[in-house]
Amino acid sequence: MKQRIYDSRAQAVVDFEPREPGRVGLYVCGPTVQSAPHIGHLRSGLVYDQMRRWFEATGHDVTLIRNVTDIDDKILDNARAGQAAGGSEEWWALAYRVEREFTAAYDALGILPPTYEPRATANVAQMVDLIELLIARGHAYVAADGSASVYFDTASWPEYGALTRQRRDQMEDAADSEPVGKRDPRDFALWKAYRETEPESASWPSPWGRGRPGWHIECSAMAQRYLGEAFDIHGGGLDLRFPHHENELAQSHAAGHAFAQHWVHNGLVNTGGQKMSKSLGNSLFAADLLAQARPIVLRYYLGAAHYRSVLDYSEGSLAEAEAAFSRIEGFLDRAEAWGVDLALPVETDALAAVLPADFVAAMLDDFAVPQALAVLHQTVRAGNSALDAKGAADSDQIRTYTYQALGMLNALGLNPRDAHWVAPERTTALDSLVTDLIAQRSEARANRDFAKSDEIRDALQQAGIALEDTATGTRWSLI
Repeated sequence: MKQRIYDSRAQAVVDFEPREPGRVGLYVCGPTVQSAPHIGHLRSGLVYDQMRRWFEATGHDVTLIRNVTDIDDKILDNARAGQAAGGSEEWWALAYRVEREFTAAYDALGILPPTYEPRATANVAQMVDLIELLIARGHAYVAADGSASVYFDTASWPEYGALTRQRRDQMEDAADSEPVGKRDPRDFALWKAYRETEPESASWPSPWGRGRPGWHIECSAMAQRYLGEAFDIHGGGLDLRFPHHENELAQSHAAGHAFAQHWVHNGLVNTGGQKMSKSLGNSLFAADLLAQARPIVLRYYLGAAHYRSVLDYSEGSLAEAEAAFSRIEGFLDRAEAWGVDLALPVETDALAAVLPADFVAAMLDDFAVPQALAVLHQTVRAGNSALDAKGAADSDQIRTYTYQALGMLNALGLNPRDAHWVAPERTTALDSLVTDLIAQRSEARANRDFAKSDEIRDALQQAGIALEDTATGTRWSLI
């Protein structure tokens, strides 16, 4: 059975054949580091980590590129707002601080680091080269108002709209830039002219004058640089299909590049049946979620739904995930107490060979994790029944169930005995240090020295430690 995958452009589940046998090139749109990561960011990062792990489990060498957009209108706006409120953080410092928060959240969930994580600001030269190529091929033009802005000429590309199956005359105007100097309001920005209201450090020289890249050109340039003009899969959240991915596809093909063979999009996250939004105040931030549940349980919850479905978070979701995952852990504990060596099979390459056929079939069928987890829980129930039989149980049967469970957990990045999860969350020394700082913070608050109190809290957060003030005292956890 071949790997099957839902291709958003084809709008169908298709056979996946890597361009180069045994190797998979995967580009994922990473975060715009404007503010703290939320549950949607975590889910998207986890989805492509699951795919990457499965490709590797089936013998593929995976190159995963996940970019960081560290220059953007929103980053500049947020830095400006912070400075207006009395802060001194520059836009580049804000971007780097938030990038570290994303990295810490990904690490906490066991999301493997990408093969490479390019920043937009480090690839401006490649973007300029790509824009020059588009101008030379007649698909981009310098703004008519005499500024340094450059736009993609959507009318020049008949296939514009191919990804989302829209007709150009039905599309909304491009909202990524002001319509000044455009031939058509649907044309999108490739290069944005420097404005005196923005810091000069947020601009670069170009053949057209100082400015900075538009959002869409970033990913086309970085994907080409690190994966080549043609690669296997381009992934990202469903909200990126239009205009971001539509524009990437158009400009890359217009430049003569084959670009992505398949387009994959993960579903979004609702809270209480509503789409997350700042205006509704229902955003769920990574730090809050990691304070509510063990990271491995949060990984289980976020990865349990099919990657293309909408994940609806509600009160009690994490408690249900904790109960479900605890049943898996309980079986492993029982098997170990019975005498099964859990460490040995985890380290052997042959472990993938013990995966149940139904689990493999589910994962090959467009990464159907819900069905794969159903096989895992069936195996856990069968293993518990075998253990309940005690002396009548076949020792080989118990080991088979245990090793099958471990194999499935490894493939999903959920093996609680993996070194990532078993490293102690608290050591005596760490607990002593943090407890002492919490005591100092409590004393500062009692003395109404809120500046010192906030300083201690912020220092702990920078070190990856979250505080939660409760009626019975302050609790801490790793983020």
